[in-house]
Amino acid sequence: MDWGPDRWRLYGLAFREGGRALREATVWGLSALSLGVPVPTRLVFAPQDLRTADPTIATDIYSGFFAFSGRAITTSGRSPFGFVPPSRAWGEALYGFGWLRHLRAAGTALAQANARSLVDEFVSSRLGDRRIAWDTQVLARRLISFISQSPLILEGADHGFYQRFLKIIGGCVRDLERHVRAGALPQQQLMAAIALCYAGLCCEGLDKTLRRASRLLARELDRQGVADGGHASRNPRVVVDLLFDLLPLRQMFASREVDTPEALLRAIDRMLPMVRLFRHGDGTLSHFNGMGVTAADHLATLLTYDDMRSQPIHHAARSGYERIEAGTSLLIADVGAAPSPLLSQEACAGCLSFEFSSGAQRIVVNCGTPRIANDAILQASRSTVAHSTVSINDVSSCQIASLRGSWPDRLAARWLLHRLGPVVVSGPTRVVAERGERERVQTLNTSHDGYLARFGLTHERRIQLSPSGDRLEGEDLFWGEGAAVPSREAIVRFHLAPGIRASRAQGGRVVMLVLPNREAWQFSAGPGEAFVEDSIFLAVPDGMRRTEQIVLAFRPSETPSVRWRFERLARNFNPAPPPPAEPAPDQA
Repeated sequence: MDWGPDRWRLYGLAFREGGRALREATVWGLSALSLGVPVPTRLVFAPQDLRTADPTIATDIYSGFFAFSGRAITTSGRSPFGFVPPSRAWGEALYGFGWLRHLRAAGTALAQANARSLVDEFVSSRLGDRRIAWDTQVLARRLISFISQSPLILEGADHGFYQRFLKIIGGCVRDLERHVRAGALPQQQLMAAIALCYAGLCCEGLDKTLRRASRLLARELDRQGVADGGHASRNPRVVVDLLFDLLPLRQMFASREVDTPEALLRAIDRMLPMVRLFRHGDGTLSHFNGMGVTAADHLATLLTYDDMRSQPIHHAARSGYERIEAGTSLLIADVGAAPSPLLSQEACAGCLSFEFSSGAQRIVVNCGTPRIANDAILQASRSTVAHSTVSINDVSSCQIASLRGSWPDRLAARWLLHRLGPVVVSGPTRVVAERGERERVQTLNTSHDGYLARFGLTHERRIQLSPSGDRLEGEDLFWGEGAAVPSREAIVRFHLAPGIRASRAQGGRVVMLVLPNREAWQFSAGPGEAFVEDSIFLAVPDGMRRTEQIVLAFRPSETPSVRWRFERLARNFNPAPPPPAEPAPDQA
């Protein structure tokens, strides 16, 4: 498939990125001449690492077994930094040194010596994949890890190692400031600001660094944070990750009696209720725009820092999400436009998709972002067909940078992929969401223009949830000049959560659903019939799980819309056992 009407957007992004690369090279050259190495005089503070730790992993690391992000290597006595990373995520985890917290949790002299040896080996040997290890966000994570785990690294160390460690901190500070001056990407700027604030607050002799970093932090939080507590990338996982770094930072400002930036206080106060918006009854987060597996222990730890025990936001217009609750039922919908290309490396084409749950049991889900997958599966997980919404001819509502089309298209896309990664080139720009309530029935009317340029169609979805939560009704329709074209086929998908048993009845007019908690629901639709097809759920720790999806199809030129309904039948449904098999002829 060629780029069609999105070709000039692709070329424009590639051209602008070329200009940014030129500025970056110029700044790097100048900063290398002018910026020295700020060496702190001593460490005075070690912030708390809120992420949970597992001391058994310390034993694995000591034995040379390094398992990160679903991949693992056994070093057999060699340096882990001498291996080619089996995946970029594995390399980011190794070079970020977040795993030091597991060694600290072990609390043994052996773990301390192992941590000190690995840190010294990484710095002195200059092994490793330089492109990954010196990525701005990885470098920032490494600086935060070194400072947070400094009691582990320095306990029992001699004066010579202590001085070398201070120089390591100073080198990280210098390199991060160079990245900032060279015009790093927005999320990289924010992570660099956080890490530099860590260094400035925890080390003596970095007062100037702290002042610069505090200004940068305030600027980026105001620029990337949105008024309702989300992040400009629209990725729920980014909000969670930021809170793990910002909460200790707030405590550090208070402990050092340094004025806390107002932007930091505002961001934390808004982000915690935003996390609750995405949270289902089972404690996990919704799968939108890059969200995969929920680390339940991490999330539980995070929410204990919500002093006000805030209620979830229900209407997050700036972030582009809506939450509707009734009885024990909950619906969370994506009603936002595509994020800026510079923040869209993990954004998905799931506009107007939703997830629906009953109590602690999910019913309708999106496929989610996989933890263990190759690039092809990762990109497939971002497509519209991997979400519980509607696609036209199985084409996604967002076009993501990929190598396709003519050679000029492929050349521009290759440059973008090299510089930015698989960013969104085009997607919905006008998304309308209107909430209402009549006779206690909550309604949500939404529409988006993601198919307007390519197909001449606007997708509209209308949803209403009954006061008891026992009935969810919806309608999907398309309108516009393209509605008269016979070749346009709209395909509605409802991906079912793992463990749900689905069976067609009444010639496809009805699909019976039995949930793992023995609740029974009935799905019905019309006009046309519903089909039950295979699907996969990708947001699981061990890779993926097979599940099913309900699929409807209609042509806007023949049928303007399709209506559907999920209705609870029973809370403790016991399906009848299958009838006994008829005896074989020779047993009759």
